[in-house]
Amino acid sequence: MLDIGCGSGFHLPSFSRTAASVVGVEPHPPLVAAARRRVGPVPNVEVRHGLAQELPVADGSVDVAHARWAYFFGPGCEPGLAELERVMAPGGVAFLIDNDATRSTFGGWFRRALPSYDPVAVQRFWDDQGFATVPLLIRWQMASRADFERVVRIEFAPRLARAILREHPGTAVDYAVALRWRKY
Repeated sequence: MLDIGCGSGFHLPSFSRTAASVVGVEPHPPLVAAARRRVGPVPNVEVRHGLAQELPVADGSVDVAHARWAYFFGPGCEPGLAELERVMAPGGVAFLIDNDATRSTFGGWFRRALPSYDPVAVQRFWDDQGFATVPLLIRWQMASRADFERVVRIEFAPRLARAILREHPGTAVDYAVALRWRKY
């Protein structure tokens, strides 16, 4: 199993429960260090520094690849898709999770943050690349308003975050995502 853009390694321990081996790849050194700390005691997980465009794994060695809000956002990610083609084993499956800007409250916020984003062009790109898309609706639910505000401030530029927080009460938001997948 390969987790591309594994960040601080949050998902790696759960992946390790069912995978024979798990490799997390992350381009940002502080996050690589955090992921290594997180999985230190887990014997079948390794975290490597690397880019989606230059995956540090062998040709044809990956049965399952996962990228969650990391690199694969449509046009422009062709070098990373070429790398997926190189590393995926025959019959392997890649799963890419991306924002769906066409629906949900969060999708509206995303469109405000990136007004030039063209969801029709993005979907056409993924269709042309041979990926199936499954629309999912998830929900962010925070324990407190302070937690919710912290996350919104991480996700959006200060001015937009302030506007969102003025307009949106509570500690939760509906969040549409696109699960894209392809068998190799």
